[in-house]
Amino acid sequence: MLDWLAHFGPITQALIGTLFTWFMTSAGAAVVFFFKTIDRKFLDGMLGFAAGVMIAASFWSLLSPAIAMAEEQGTLPWVPAVVGFLLGGLFLRLVDRFLPHVHMDKPREEAEGIKTRWRRSILLVSAITLHNFPEGLAVGVAFGAVAYNIPSASLAGAVALALGIGIQNFPEGLAVSVPLRREGLSRFRCFWWGQLSGVVEPIAGVLGALAVISMRSILPYALAFAAGAMIFVVVEELIPESQAESNTDVATMGAMLGFAVMMMLDVALG
Repeated sequence: MLDWLAHFGPITQALIGTLFTWFMTSAGAAVVFFFKTIDRKFLDGMLGFAAGVMIAASFWSLLSPAIAMAEEQGTLPWVPAVVGFLLGGLFLRLVDRFLPHVHMDKPREEAEGIKTRWRRSILLVSAITLHNFPEGLAVGVAFGAVAYNIPSASLAGAVALALGIGIQNFPEGLAVSVPLRREGLSRFRCFWWGQLSGVVEPIAGVLGALAVISMRSILPYALAFAAGAMIFVVVEELIPESQAESNTDVATMGAMLGFAVMMMLDVALG
């Protein structure tokens, strides 16, 4: 697989990687064709798993390479990591404040962002789309970094990140489509909205790759920015949603497993 990907440029690689993560979101959304409901304990465990993957990816695939690149550039290694990380969180906070959306475990009346007449189904899709943007950005930046032949940014590492993000996208697609089915939408419409929440990933991936290829100096900042955006999503949404019911132990063990899987992928492949 790595030999095949190596024949493409970094932007095409980023597109392929994020098309895979979109496909995994679609696969999760397709569960609605087989089940109308999903066990809440299972869903909380999967959401915890997704949180664990994102936490591990933020360090192993993004922050650690950002620090190494800053050292190679002769700058203070912690500056790009800290600045980029905080800017990523701030960016997501601004989007979270203005983009209309509702969390999975909240009623329509508790929607966040600018007031709108959107239905709860659209607001739920909007929330998952908010999850997916930083994930696509992270994958795109990782593949874009490969173009510079930096030891800390390998094609195998970028592939590991895409695999990890893709795996945790499965429960996110499921978390959109199944609740919509409970609200009375047809199976096809539930699947359509579920997979549509992942379409932002290829867009963000290509933009991320283009940005770092155009300006090498921002590469450590871009990696840390993606990490900060992902950690914001984890702390703001994934962990609270996975812990909202009485399945806290299941959600916590899911997070531990997700972290371990992503760490294994990054170390083994990267």
